[in-house]
Amino acid sequence: MFKGSNVALITPFKDDKLDEEAYIKLIHFQIRNGTNGLVPAGTTGESPTLSHDEHQKVIELCIKESNGKNIVIAGTGSNSTKEAISLTTHAEKVGANAALVVTPYYNKPTQEGLYQHYKAINDKVGIPILIYNIPGRSVIDMSLDTMARLFELKNIVGVKDATGDLDRVDKQKNKMGNDFVQLTGNDDNALEFNKRGGVGAISVTANIAPKLCSDFQKVSKIENEESKLEAIKLDKILQPVHNSMFVESNPSPVKYAAKLLGLCDDDVRLPLVKVTDPTKDIVKKALVSANLL
Repeated sequence: MFKGSNVALITPFKDDKLDEEAYIKLIHFQIRNGTNGLVPAGTTGESPTLSHDEHQKVIELCIKESNGKNIVIAGTGSNSTKEAISLTTHAEKVGANAALVVTPYYNKPTQEGLYQHYKAINDKVGIPILIYNIPGRSVIDMSLDTMARLFELKNIVGVKDATGDLDRVDKQKNKMGNDFVQLTGNDDNALEFNKRGGVGAISVTANIAPKLCSDFQKVSKIENEESKLEAIKLDKILQPVHNSMFVESNPSPVKYAAKLLGLCDDDVRLPLVKVTDPTKDIVKKALVSANLL
């Protein structure tokens, strides 16, 4: 179920409110272009600045509009275990296929604290849970031993790995086996990540290049020379786009790219701001180089 190109959906705003019309348009743009999974209310969806009502609304809309055509992995993490349980139980209730739960940020729990946080969520729900390990934003890094302990629980199925450390793919595969789902959270390392045993990505770039990302993911997992060469070709096309998405803080660049493609406005919520003119030029050039614009 959890493989291929999964998009970390942006949350479009208009006059600082959720732009439902643009959001629905984005979802159907993904469905038409072969995206495997939709991931609402994650970091790219600006979850830190969504109200609880908005957070629940974007998940509900995503499930309703996808209508079973795509899996929905709802972002339900929080640095409050109680809040994460509330968001995850809501996601299950409204029909999400799985939950993406980030390692608690800011309060810097120990490895035992991490284990107990995920176990508490696991014990309250019946849907699969993907650990989101992103030390760059959360400060803490979940250890292999903690991840292995969590994988023994009924609902923990894998990880969105945003460590940027490709050796982790091998270590996690050796420790937990092939059934442990590994999705990269770093678009730029997806080719090598999949070679080492990963099965896909939760992608920022897929917001604006869903077909390219989907096609790339498919050929990257086919074991023949023609597909390997095609994967390398598509990866080269995508690399400038991947890089342009992180010149400034995500999701400001991808929202600007989405504006250029007529998908939504580029509004972000403070403390994020719109991208500067030099970044606009970088994003435009990347989109042109990939024949997206």
